[in-house]
Formats: sequence, structure tokens, C-alpha cells
Amino acid sequence: MYVYSGSTEFCFLQVGVEGVLAFAMAMAVYWLFLLSSLFVLRADAKEAGFDVRRHLSTAARYGVVKDVASNGFVPSEIPNGCDAIHLNLVARHGTRSPTKKRMRELDHLSAHIGELIRDAEEQNLSLKQVPDWLRGWKSPWRGKLKGGELISKGEHELYDLGIRVRGTFPDLFDEEYHPDVYVLKATQVPRASSSAVAFGMGLFSGKGTLGPGNHRAFAVTSESRASDIKLRFHDCCENYKDFRKKQEPGVDKLKEPILDEITASLVSRYGLKFTRQDTASLWFLCKQEASLLDITDQACGLFSPDEVASLEWTDDLEVFILKGYGNSLNYRMGVPLLKDVLESMEEAIKAREEKFPPGSYEKARLRFAHAETVVPFSCLLGLFLEGSEFLQIQREQPLDLPLKPPQTRNWRGSTVAPFGGNNMLVLYNCPSNTSSPYFVQVLHNEHPIPMPGCGGADFCPFEVFKDKIAAPHLKHDYHVICNVKPEAVEHRPVSGYAKLSAFFRWLIWGDDTKSDKVEL
Repeated sequence: MYVYSGSTEFCFLQVGVEGVLAFAMAMAVYWLFLLSSLFVLRADAKEAGFDVRRHLSTAARYGVVKDVASNGFVPSEIPNGCDAIHLNLVARHGTRSPTKKRMRELDHLSAHIGELIRDAEEQNLSLKQVPDWLRGWKSPWRGKLKGGELISKGEHELYDLGIRVRGTFPDLFDEEYHPDVYVLKATQVPRASSSAVAFGMGLFSGKGTLGPGNHRAFAVTSESRASDIKLRFHDCCENYKDFRKKQEPGVDKLKEPILDEITASLVSRYGLKFTRQDTASLWFLCKQEASLLDITDQACGLFSPDEVASLEWTDDLEVFILKGYGNSLNYRMGVPLLKDVLESMEEAIKAREEKFPPGSYEKARLRFAHAETVVPFSCLLGLFLEGSEFLQIQREQPLDLPLKPPQTRNWRGSTVAPFGGNNMLVLYNCPSNTSSPYFVQVLHNEHPIPMPGCGGADFCPFEVFKDKIAAPHLKHDYHVICNVKPEAVEHRPVSGYAKLSAFFRWLIWGDDTKSDKVEL
């Protein structure tokens, strides 16, 4: 072989076959090194731009996720001359501490991790890969006797929300406070009523004479837990409680392949013999540390971004199946709340039409409850659906489960019902629109959201909202849904439970031959 070299003179160099092969090998090694370096750089860049606090499903903190953009939706401009005349709010309580049950789980995790490390030391196994924080780790909530209360971050979430709501709708909140004009309701669970108080303090700040902040007293009312079918309908619905009790083991079974895969990775990565339960508890710890304590480099740091995305997905599946579109019973039991919202709008329209004097009619109905309230209510409105799914829901036809990452999906617990998550339904009067003078706008987490029942618009004529979105649900009776035995009235599963296991396995393995069938 001859190679040309030089500018004005010709030199010929004969190179043997061995030289060509050596050159080729060197180039191959060079390109492999370059590609691997690029891969590492891309992985590092992905991790650097990954905020785990946005991937905690319903344990996400409101301020972290409330402004996360969704599908590039462009909201409507409210036409000139349209005035907000009434506001309905359905909000989840703010960020809370773990419950007693979950605190005990973290204590058990601490004890088991200690055992794993001692076993490794006794067997002279290397612990170089074990993070320093994990050695001797104790739960931040150890020794606490009570749990589940609203924490300071949660108070600020609702207090700030109250200030923003008044700033967004100043004309709605310009009157002197009266409990019949501004109605605040909460469940009897303390974190919900505390959230109502925090919201009210923000909403009415500067409106009174109490303390340096010029606060004022206001009323928050509650129904008994045993009879609150508007905000705790899930607690009063016997059929739902039976349904959930039967389905929870199957949902846990659906999570097992993901947990087992991640457990194997953790064992390989850190050299400790973690169990599936350890992985589940570490994921719970990650969510609590990141959301409540802003610690993202301990438990969350044990997982890769892809593993976090998979764990988040399993949580989202659980919310979908047990609280959301997974079964029509999940949201149909919320019809008393939807009816209450619609009636408040009709009363506001009557007050406007009949020119009631200011101060004599309600202008806002503000409710504070739980994820078990906000999620079904969002489903009743048809939120987070795509294309023909809204019609499928109204026909009670099966829906596919949320897509597995990295595929995109609308259904995310961190969007649907984070701590402090909320739906606001704002009623507008547009006098210049003679054919439809009243409109409804739905704000989810303070942002306009499309309503499939209104052709994907976020600004919907009231009669269309009433007929297309509310009416198909309101034809159902709560007591029939919840108290008549399933043999007498069938609740058809919207997510196709008979095929659920096969669908889940297809998502993970690509066929239906690698796991026993799980019936839900």
C-alpha cells in the first residue's frame, strides 16, 4: 500500500497489513471512547436537569409543580365586558407530615438497614459503595407519637394561595366578609380544616383589626365524617370501600415487577441485600425527604432518574385505578359535590338576573378536603383526558392505563392532586353575548385547563357545561351507587380490569407469557 505525503515532493511509504489493522483498531478504540464519553455527558446532563421533586406523584409540593406546563395549551382570553360573579374552589390540604402508620414503616426500614450493614460487615463484604448517610440512619420522625398534621410548608401553600386568589379576582372579594357571602367548608380531618384556616388568613389578610397583619375572624364549617357525602364521599360509600379493599392487593401485585427490577439494581449498585419492601420504603422516604425537608441527595439519590420515573408511574397507576378513571364508581360517588357546585352557580345566576343587592348572596364557596376528593372531582369534569376518551368515560367504556415512561402521559399524580392541588370553577357573566350570557372557566392549580366536554375549550357556555359535562353524571344517585349491592346495580370497570394484568405485562415485557395472570 502506498500513501501520498508532502506538498511538492512525492514520498511513498509501504505499510504492511499489520499496520493497517493496528491503525483500524486504534480508530475503533478512539470512536468507542468518544461515544462512551458523549453517553456519559448526556446522562450527566439529564441528571443535572432532573428535579426529583417534580416526580413524587401525589406527594409533590404545590409550589414545585403548580406551574409545570402541560401540552402547550394556550388559554382563552376572557372577552371584554365579562365579569366573574362566583367562584367554586375544591382544594386538597397542604403538605403534611407522614401518618403514624408510615412513620412506623420508616422505623422498620431504619432497623432493617442497620441489620443489612451489620451482616455485610460480619461477612467482610465491601461497604465502599454504601452512602455515608445510610450508615446509622434514623428516621427524622422517630419518636413522634402523632402524624398526618399540616406542616409549616403546607400552611404557607394555602396562605399564599388565598392571597393569589384575591389578587386574581379582586371584584369577587371586594365586599365586607360575611359567612353567607364567602363560605368556607372543610372536612373534620384537622389537616383539611387547618388548610382552610391558612387559606382564609391569606384571603382576608388586611381586612380586619387583629394583630399587626390586620387579620379578621372567619367561619369554617364541617359536616360529620359519618355523613359528609360532599367532601368525604369515599368514607361514606360502602360499595367503594368494598371495591377498594378487594382491588388493593391486585394493584400491589402490578407494582411488583418494577419494584423487583429496581431492587436488583440497588443490590448490585450498593452491595446490600435490599428486599422489595426496602425499595418501596426507600421510595416513600425519598418522597417525604424531598417534599417535606427539601432533601434530594439521600434516599432520592439512591435511584437513577429512570428509576424515579418508573416508581412515579407505579404511584400514578395506583391513583388512576383506585381513585381516578380506573372505575366509574371512583368518581360517580362524587356526584353530591358536583351537584353542590352546579347549584351554587345557578343561585349566583339567579342573584344576577334578579339583581339581588350586594351582600345578600353568595360569591364564593371554598372547600378543603383530600386527594380522595380532588381526584374524583377532576374526573367528573373530564380533565386530563385525550381525544375520544371523554366519550368513552361517559359510555363507561374501557380506558387504557397511563403510558409507561419514557412515553408521555396526561395522567400524573403530581399534576392531578399534589399537596394543595385544586380546581377552581369561575362563573362569568358576559352580558354582550345574548345567546349565552354565562360562562364557566375551570382553573386547575390556578391555570386554565381544557374541558373535553366543551370541545377542548377552557371557557365554556354554562348551558353546555351543565348539559355535556355535569348532566351525564347527575343522573346517578349517590345512595344507589354506594349502598345498593353490586349484584343489583353494576359498576362497570372503566379500565378493563379483566385485561388489566395482560396490559401491564405487555408494557413491561412486550408479551403475555412471562408472568402469571393477575385478576383485579
